[in-house]
Amino acid sequence: MPAPRSTLRTAAALSLGAAIALGLTRFSYGLLLPPMRDDLGWSYLLAGSMNTYNALGYFLGALSTPALMRRVGVWRLLVTGAVAASVIMLAAGLTTDTVLLALQRLGAGIASAFIFITGGVLAARLGSQHSGRAGLIIGLYYGGTGIGITVSALLVPAAIALASHYRASHLWQWAWWAMAAACLLGTAIMARPARAIGDAPPAVAGTRSFAVHDFAFGLGSYFMFGVGYIGYMTFVVALLKQQGMQAGLITGFYALLGLAVVASSRIWASMLDHFKGGESLAILNALLATVTILPALTGAAPVVFLSGLVFGGVFLSVVASTTALVRHNLPQAAWSAGISAFTTAFALGQIVGPSMVGWIADGPAGLERGLMASAGALLIAAVLGGRQKALAELTVLRA
Repeated sequence: MPAPRSTLRTAAALSLGAAIALGLTRFSYGLLLPPMRDDLGWSYLLAGSMNTYNALGYFLGALSTPALMRRVGVWRLLVTGAVAASVIMLAAGLTTDTVLLALQRLGAGIASAFIFITGGVLAARLGSQHSGRAGLIIGLYYGGTGIGITVSALLVPAAIALASHYRASHLWQWAWWAMAAACLLGTAIMARPARAIGDAPPAVAGTRSFAVHDFAFGLGSYFMFGVGYIGYMTFVVALLKQQGMQAGLITGFYALLGLAVVASSRIWASMLDHFKGGESLAILNALLATVTILPALTGAAPVVFLSGLVFGGVFLSVVASTTALVRHNLPQAAWSAGISAFTTAFALGQIVGPSMVGWIADGPAGLERGLMASAGALLIAAVLGGRQKALAELTVLRA
């Protein structure tokens, strides 16, 4: 039975949380890395470390989110995180100090975790009310990241061009201000529909809880996904600029990637509904490994655009697949704990990824070798995902 239009509108509004949490506060940095690095004289290691600080904040936020959800409620934490992210984005445009910018990335990561986890819990709850279309509803939420990526792709060059017209001292600062305004607008649109979903029910004694050992391969796969995908999202624009691609083509590439993320909610919805174990993790990570390596092999625009199109159409569905895995295998009262555990593994991987790729890129092999390392991590993620069984299968195997 199709989900009512009002439900899909609610899911679409909720997806702006993902747009703020990842598309604007995290992935926009890939566009800002080249002008900030040139202006501030950063190495690739230091530039990559800024996203490592962001991932560290995300990890800290993921650890604290379950307790905060119980204390203040899912919806309140969602909105608090979104407002905080908007203010923190604004702060990035007020300084050129490296330490303060690192703290900004840390704070943005904490706020992003609050938003992304609570939004995921609400999306799973909304999906449970329309179980036949749960894959689509969950995919719509995570696909909202693509809205943020596309908005970033358009806002960043426009804000930098405006700053250049007015001869600003640091052109990239204006882009941070523009994205802060976009975050506030998204928060205003999202808040009321998200509230109507209602908070998750409290845990009931005797129901199955989340156990790490049951999801060990899935968690390991998601960790390696975090290591691999963030290298691409942090450095691919810098690589394209280094290869001599024109600014307009780079904007088109990043906007196309974002639009593909939005479309991914429909592309993979049936698969997320069908598979109960880690099959989706395996398939999606294998695709990502294949297309991540392409820009490292050639700077030809058709190949690069194909890489961005497929990458955008796949990578947020990996995130959605872990929510689907939790929803398929645990009672609703345990979803918050399950989603938080997977988000923590994801965050740990993202801590490793940017610095690793930046360190490799500063060497003689350059950014190309860094993306090859990212592809290798994604291939490992695919292998681990293929070994994750549904809990019903694990119960049979252990009997």
